[in-house]
Amino acid sequence: MSDLHGRHKAVLPDWLALYYADPIEITHGEGRYVWDADGKQYLDFFGGILTTMTAHALPEITKAVSEQAGRIIHSSTLYLNRPMVELAERVAELSGIPDARVFFTTSGTEANDTALLLATSYRRSNQILAMRNSYHGRSFSTVGITGNKGWSPTSLSPLQTLYVHGGVRTRGPYADLSDAEFIAACVADLEDLLGHVRPPAALIAEPIQGVGGFTSPPDGLYAAFRRVLEERGILWIADEVQTGWGRTGEHFWGWQAHAENGPPDILTFAKGIGNGMSIGGVVARAEIMNCLDSNSISTFGGTQITMAAGLANLNYLLEHDLQGNARRVGGLLIERLRAVAAQLPGVREVRGRGLMIGVELVKPGTDTADPETAAAVLEAAREEGLLLGKGGGHNTSALRIAPPLSLTVAEAEEGAAILERALRSCVQ
Repeated sequence: MSDLHGRHKAVLPDWLALYYADPIEITHGEGRYVWDADGKQYLDFFGGILTTMTAHALPEITKAVSEQAGRIIHSSTLYLNRPMVELAERVAELSGIPDARVFFTTSGTEANDTALLLATSYRRSNQILAMRNSYHGRSFSTVGITGNKGWSPTSLSPLQTLYVHGGVRTRGPYADLSDAEFIAACVADLEDLLGHVRPPAALIAEPIQGVGGFTSPPDGLYAAFRRVLEERGILWIADEVQTGWGRTGEHFWGWQAHAENGPPDILTFAKGIGNGMSIGGVVARAEIMNCLDSNSISTFGGTQITMAAGLANLNYLLEHDLQGNARRVGGLLIERLRAVAAQLPGVREVRGRGLMIGVELVKPGTDTADPETAAAVLEAAREEGLLLGKGGGHNTSALRIAPPLSLTVAEAEEGAAILERALRSCVQ
């Protein structure tokens, strides 16, 4: 055990997870690569949990942060803040939500917490619909609506939560149906559920489930859900903490794969927009955002230095068409991995969109999750210089691949080759 690891264990909670049997300290990065305290280089295929969206040590962001730090770092929302207004204007326009208002937070957890506050206040109901296998944060309210027991440490909650089918296409009672039949069955289940309860405040859903292992429903499911919800005045909250900003390649927001009925009522975001700086936020129609009847502030949400980073990051993302790059390079990567998986019975599925790819591992010949092998692949890839994530609602048996959106074709091939060797060495 390293000295730093020992010090970590002595002062931090036991439930604060660390990757690897011998955890690493990342000291610096550049582009799509990072280095540990021993000087070893790694290709980063996880981006600090989908947070380093453009690149490590991107000069445009470093310059913006440095210049803002030289002026003022923080003043709170009690004062006018030009960078916050400028970023809010950009996000409101990009969101697709009419008459949008934006509230900045410091994390995705806080963003979802705020969205729940808005929805329950607006609808005068503390009942929430959430998806099975979902994850929405670590606060008391968000763990209470998380549909993944591995990340929900308590059943206590200020909200009443009802869990809906549909977030996982290839497991559960509707897995063998066609896409159209799957959507119809999930809608029928939702309608049946709503016939037994008082109208909930909102449905909160990740267009692609992140911690759940990058699972998703067929395109159009949430549009079909939306028709049912709108008939009853129930709001739709799109949790875009992991899917936003073009990561899925085909769309700028994940909800746009379900856009038949227009944008969500509330959209939450975080992670990638700050490229490592602590930015989260909520976008909602003015009537919803302004429904609170008491004062509020945010001490750190929207602070000048994070907003400067967000503006520089968003500009770089759009100017360099990183969404298009995610579509092109991600498409090549997922096909490369599917070719490998076809030769390995222990790989149940390679799924995802753009640069948001999941590789689910099972015991060969079964649908039984294989978290031990997933952990072994993570270690083997690390040994060869590749950092991956893992997740999944079935005992963390899915590898998660989510590199910075500037990943090159050569880097994608480098990472795929390492992952192929790791899979072949660990998976039957």
